[in-house]
This record gives sequence, structure tokens and C-alpha cells, in this order.
Amino acid sequence: MKEETPDYIGHRQRLKERFKLGGGQDMADYEMLELLLTLAIPRKDTKPLAKALVKEFGGFAEVLFAPDDRLMTFKDLKESSVLVFKIVRESALRMSWQKLSATEAPVLTSFDSIMEYCRAASGYKEREEFRVIFLNAKNRIIGEEVQQRGSVNAVAIHPGEVMRAAVLKGATALILVHNHPSGDVTPSRADIEVTRKIEGALSAVDIRLIDHFIVSKNLVYSFNDHGLLMKR
Repeated sequence: MKEETPDYIGHRQRLKERFKLGGGQDMADYEMLELLLTLAIPRKDTKPLAKALVKEFGGFAEVLFAPDDRLMTFKDLKESSVLVFKIVRESALRMSWQKLSATEAPVLTSFDSIMEYCRAASGYKEREEFRVIFLNAKNRIIGEEVQQRGSVNAVAIHPGEVMRAAVLKGATALILVHNHPSGDVTPSRADIEVTRKIEGALSAVDIRLIDHFIVSKNLVYSFNDHGLLMKR
């Protein structure tokens, strides 16, 4: 007797056809996750798992950027599936960074893109981290560095280390970035004080601080926009 084809096979094929036709723009977050999960789980209905992930984390991006240990609490999610998420996530970040760093235009002309990259790169982290983006004399990006990683509500930032890294990189300007996992991007008193110290240290070696972004999943706070940097 011929074995019946599982119902999810037809559903999966229809999803693939929809993606081919529309590029996924008309698909719900859980449907996009279904397709990704089929790469690692080819012989099982991935719809229930995809819906459970979206319900738990809130959306497609939130699932992709979720910590491995939280993802692995789902019994149907294996390491191969988490690896697929990581590949997609890092591919998106790499494309965004390469587009920014390859442009000949000054970074000031694409500030929205810079802020979006910073939000994606750091905003989903569950612990604070401190990132530095280096610029040359023409305000073009020449590199980045994650200098410190901290706790859920604090990260150590050392002005001297920032200055040394900038000098070694040959940078003439910097953008600082750190995240607030709480989602509230309002700078603390400590954030403001350490930014002023960094700005003073950089000024001593004629390096400009273009901005300091505090980011979360959905928000970006600009020190420059709020008048918290020296006018130079």
C-alpha cells in the first residue's frame, strides 16, 4: 500500500511558490520562519514551531537575533536550525556593513543607514556592549571594533582605550555605539559623563567625536541630535 503524502508537504510547496513570486513581502513572519526551518528540518511540519517562536520572541527579526540558549529551550529546535538563523542574521549584517564601508560618500550623508546598522548589530543583544566605528579625514568608514561587553545594564568604557584604538587605526573621527537591553535608550548620567571624557581625550589628539548612539531593538538615541556633544 502506497504511503500517503503528509499534508504539510503541499503547504510547504505553496509557501515556496509564494516566495518565488513575491519575494516574501506578502508573507507573515511565521511563514518566513517556516521556510527557513525547512532547510534544517526537511521532514516535519515546521508551522507550529514557527508560530511558537514568533509568539515567544515577537517577530521575525527577534527570533533571528534571539540568544542560542533561549532558542534551544524549544524541544523541536535543533542546533542545525539555530545555525540557519545565525547564517541569515550575520549575512544581513555583513551586507549592510559592506554597503556602508564601500561607499565613497561621507558617512554624514547616510546617517540613517548608519543608525539602522547599529540598531541591528547591537540593539538585540541581551547584554550591553560598546562598539566604535572609525572614520577617516573624509568621514568615510574605515573599520569598527567591539571594545567591551558587559552585563544586562552596564558596560565598562575606558576613554584611554578608545583614544588608543583610534590612533592605531589612523582614524580622524569616531562614532560610538552602545545598547540598552531594557529598551529605554535615554542616556544615564554615567553615559553622559563617560562620553564627555572620551570626547576630551579624543580632542587632545585632534580626533572628532561625530556621535554616540544608544540603541535598542526599535530605537536609536543620538547624543549629537540632543546637543550633548561639543560644537567643533
